[in-house]
Amino acid sequence: MRGPAPVLPSSAPAAATAAATPEMRRTAQELEGVFLAQLLRGLTAGLGGPGQLGDQDDPFASMLQDEYAKLISRSGGIGIADAVLREMLKMQEVR
Repeated sequence: MRGPAPVLPSSAPAAATAAATPEMRRTAQELEGVFLAQLLRGLTAGLGGPGQLGDQDDPFASMLQDEYAKLISRSGGIGIADAVLREMLKMQEVR
């Protein structure tokens, strides 16, 4: 049996990223997209034959994986963009 789920402060990340400009948010999402594209390439490296993520022999497979990565990042991603955005804001405060 598992215990109660931990309570995370939901207002802290939202308040911290509220000061971010749209350019900063877009840059963080692009970085997450690049990471996810590399992750998808690594996950499909040993697979043979055509599939949902593209065949390795297909010249357009990497473009398909890049687009999947962008879609994942734009639809909430895996949290990397939020972390990058927080670090960008911290660096901006130091200046």
